[in-house]
Amino acid sequence: MMLSLALVLSLVYALPNLYGEDPAVQISGARDVPSLSETTLKEIRAILEQEHIFSKATVLDRGSILCRFSNVSAQLHARDALIKALGENYLVALHLAPATPLWLSRIGARPIKLGLDLRGGVYFLIEVDMDTVLHKLQKKTIDTLLFDLHGKGIPYLAVHQIENYGSTIRFCDADTRDKAIDWLTQQHHNIVIRSIKDNALGVKPANNLLQQARESAVKHNITILRNRINQLGIDEPLVHRQGSGRIVVEMPGLQDMALAKRVLGATGTLEFRLVNTFAHQSPVSSLVPGDSELKSTQDGQPVILYKQVILTGEHITDATSNTDEYNLPQVNISLDRSGGRIMSNFTKENIGNLIATLFVEYKDCGQKDDDGRTILEQQEKVINIATIQSRISNSFRITGIKNPNEARQLSLLLRAGALSAPIQIIEERTIGPTVGRQNISQGLAACFWGLLASILFMIIWYRKFGLIATTAIIANLVLIIGIMSIIPGTTLTMPGIASIVLTLAVAVDANVLINERIKEELRNGRTVQKAIHEGYRGAFSSIVDANITTLITAIILYAVVASGPIKAFAITSSIGVATSMLTAIIGTRAMANLLYGAKRIDNLSI
Repeated sequence: MMLSLALVLSLVYALPNLYGEDPAVQISGARDVPSLSETTLKEIRAILEQEHIFSKATVLDRGSILCRFSNVSAQLHARDALIKALGENYLVALHLAPATPLWLSRIGARPIKLGLDLRGGVYFLIEVDMDTVLHKLQKKTIDTLLFDLHGKGIPYLAVHQIENYGSTIRFCDADTRDKAIDWLTQQHHNIVIRSIKDNALGVKPANNLLQQARESAVKHNITILRNRINQLGIDEPLVHRQGSGRIVVEMPGLQDMALAKRVLGATGTLEFRLVNTFAHQSPVSSLVPGDSELKSTQDGQPVILYKQVILTGEHITDATSNTDEYNLPQVNISLDRSGGRIMSNFTKENIGNLIATLFVEYKDCGQKDDDGRTILEQQEKVINIATIQSRISNSFRITGIKNPNEARQLSLLLRAGALSAPIQIIEERTIGPTVGRQNISQGLAACFWGLLASILFMIIWYRKFGLIATTAIIANLVLIIGIMSIIPGTTLTMPGIASIVLTLAVAVDANVLINERIKEELRNGRTVQKAIHEGYRGAFSSIVDANITTLITAIILYAVVASGPIKAFAITSSIGVATSMLTAIIGTRAMANLLYGAKRIDNLSI
């Protein structure tokens, strides 16, 4: 009874996979328009009607709008029309939307999520600029040491950066240098500090600190990239690390490469620094004190800022744009707990001083390195200077922005998250849905012919028990598809299809083992019912051992070699092991008992 119920439920939840997908356009709000409304839905329907574009359905779902079309031509026409009419406030992306009937959707039945190789979509191989990461660490290290020297009252003459992300600090005499080494060594155990000539000391982050910075940069960038993909409305994007400094991003169903690059590749962030009001504002950088540097405002005016960074955009959790009391654009900033504590402590001690908001962005400079990769150039501009009038904690605002559009773009960028290091897209591919359909058709053909060959063999060789085994194999396939459709996060890829074919082969093997044991018991003179009982009992341990071995292998593959295709293969194999044991042992035994259990039979059709 339980097996029949499981089979019926699996069949119902496997049905959505028969309906395919529709070409679609998904409209979602930019970060300062987080969700859409019925008013926006009516506006989009009016745009499509005005352009004479017929849509199968245009619905508001989970804060975004999805327009379905009957063909790709209408999809592309609609995308262009909507981008032109809606402007930059909205993200308009090409999608493939499941064509599941409403009655199935209402009970939570959805098709299996297909991987990039089956569904098509966008693939990026991204490299994190580790040189920028380590230069940031170099700068942070020297700023921390200079702050400690200042607090201890130890004077120094000059600071210089050297190779391998180290720095030198020069003092007026050897005694002052030795005093500085003793003090700094006590305070910092992960920084290598040594004495060098000319009354100077050399500092360099320890190797473990350098490695930690690399690891942290990659992990943080993966998190931010996932956050940015979420605004595109992609189901189950795959974002994972490859090697020491590369990230793979796969977005199944998305066909808009330009939009994906624009959202993923944004590198801007903010730095909050104190303005050096004691230094003369001069455009000549040689006149700037050693603890400060010359920057420019958006209008080109020189501003001298202290090098020490108070806070970076990594601590920003939310950013929205609106207008202030004078109807001028502004961006409202919210910080995390750590950022709020830093800002609170700093502003408490610096009331009356000027604080500057420095916008930092990495852009293509038009040149390439020896490996042919684009060289990114750091561009900085001061977008706001304000007087600290009171203690600031987790929330504050940035004013002085030129226009509302710039405020919207800045809030969009900050809410999507600031990358801890710039990234470069070193490989990009758009995989069309046609290639995916070809992979699916070839995979299904392989599955069909393999299944047909197994069924013919079982029926010819084992007769009625072959029909029982065939029923179990088909039930096994339905269970696999149904379970994969129900479990969230499960994605079917080409290796997954191979795993299903392999699972069906293993299920056939289990039935062969049972049937051969039954035939052996019959040859030994057992009665029909006794032969069936002993056949299942004798084959049970062998089937369980073989399936547990397969399950252990799948778990190891998932845990150790958890890259996309291998991970999908491992998950599908694990589901297949469970369903094959259920159908081969319990299912066929139930059918055999139903046919032969209460009857006096002298001959068995096997």
